[in-house]
Amino acid sequence: MAEFLRIYEENPNSKEIEKVVKILRKGGLIIYPTDTVYGLGCDINNIKALERVAKIKGVKLEKSNFSFVCHDLSNLSDYVKQIDTSVFKILKRALPGPYTFILPGARTLPMPFKQKKTVGIRIPDNNIALEIVKQLGNPIISTSIHDEDEIIEYTTDPELILEKWNHLVDLVIDGGYGGNEASTIIDLSEDEPIVFREGKGSLEIF
Repeated sequence: MAEFLRIYEENPNSKEIEKVVKILRKGGLIIYPTDTVYGLGCDINNIKALERVAKIKGVKLEKSNFSFVCHDLSNLSDYVKQIDTSVFKILKRALPGPYTFILPGARTLPMPFKQKKTVGIRIPDNNIALEIVKQLGNPIISTSIHDEDEIIEYTTDPELILEKWNHLVDLVIDGGYGGNEASTIIDLSEDEPIVFREGKGSLEIF
C-alpha cells in the first residue's frame, strides 16, 4: 500500500521532503507533481528501483526513454556531453519550465544508461519536485503517468492517482491537482533544434 503525503507547492515542508528522499534512497518509487502532469520517479542511482519502473512501463531498462529530473544546470556535465554556448543559452532561458530537452549523453551516465547516445533533461518549475531532487543530491528518473481513458490522457486528481497506483508504488504525493498537458520535447542533440512533441511549453521563447 502506498503512503499518501500532502505537500504544499508554495512552501514545501522540509521534513516531508526528507521523508520522500528516505523512500527514494531505499529504492522506493514515488508519484509526484511537476509543472505539467504527475510523474512516476525513482533515484537514478538505484538499479532495483529503475528496474521496477521499467517493468511497470513494460520496457527494457536500457532501451527506456526516461527523463532525468535535475535541480538546476550545475551538474549537467555528469549526464550530458559538453554543449556549446548557444544550447546552454536555450536551456538557461527555458528552465525551470515545462520542457524536456534531448541532449547528447555523457560517458559518465549511470550504468543502465551507459549505451544511450542521448538523454532527456528536465528541470520542472515546481518547488516540490525541485526540493526532492535537491535534497536527494542527484537526479530522479521520471516518466509521465498515463491514463487508459481515451478522453483523459493524464489523471489530474491525486486521490484517483492513489487509487490506481496504490499497489505499484511506495508513495503518492498530493501536491494539488496536476495538469493534463505534458512537457514540450525539444531535441538539441543535433545542429538544429527539432521539436519532438509540442506540449505545455511555448515555442515562442525560441
